[in-house]
Amino acid sequence: MGYFKSIYNSELPHRAVVVYMYLHDRSDKEGKCYPSIGTIAKELKLSRSTVKRAIADLERDSYIRKEQRWRENGGKSSNMFYITHRDSN
Repeated sequence: MGYFKSIYNSELPHRAVVVYMYLHDRSDKEGKCYPSIGTIAKELKLSRSTVKRAIADLERDSYIRKEQRWRENGGKSSNMFYITHRDSN
């Protein structure tokens, strides 16, 4: 099963597995990425609500950590996602 063995064997719903793989694919070597919910939804052809539920699933099971980012003018920006659960190769 390779790199994603742990998440494949988890009890997470399909939506969470797909979003995890998307975030993993876009993360840097430190496991960070910051796509917007809208971008994730559009690229995976999921609703924004489904993506939000998937992110909540992943946070609950400690696969990712989410941090709100802010613009200089004080407005919200996209979230920073950290991949916190990495399988070994």
